[in-house]
Amino acid sequence: MNIIEQEAIHLIGLSLKHQTINANGQSAIDCGNLWTRFEKGNYAHQVPDKINEAVFAVYHDYLGDYTQPYSYFIGCKVQPGTYVPSGLDSLIIPPGSYFHIPLKGKMPDMVADGWQKIWQSDLPRAYRPDFEVYDKRSENWERAEADIFLSVKPV
Repeated sequence: MNIIEQEAIHLIGLSLKHQTINANGQSAIDCGNLWTRFEKGNYAHQVPDKINEAVFAVYHDYLGDYTQPYSYFIGCKVQPGTYVPSGLDSLIIPPGSYFHIPLKGKMPDMVADGWQKIWQSDLPRAYRPDFEVYDKRSENWERAEADIFLSVKPV
């Protein structure tokens, strides 16, 4: 397995104001609306002292497995202690073991396909924060690349 040990990641961005759920396509609507708000509001440019231009999408505060409600966040990586401007939220992805899943293909289909494979897998999920990373490789939606980091139980 492609497991890495990840240090804590500090983020500033936008939180979905309520939990969402994968049933009946609700998460696609909720998460898609947050992405639209994040991009149209140019929130990535409002994050102070970003470490780089990558954007993180984080699934966290699971109330069970992937069939149960969870929270969602979109933001950029910052140094610990960075000031959080009014109107933005912060989130810390805790250190832990993560299974790295590289994605390649057409956006956003490759992401949905990646999650479908995860849900059908027998990976030892921890249901701690899971996250996607989008960077320069994600800009061409016809031939995009991104990464999913899935929290897993230590081996």
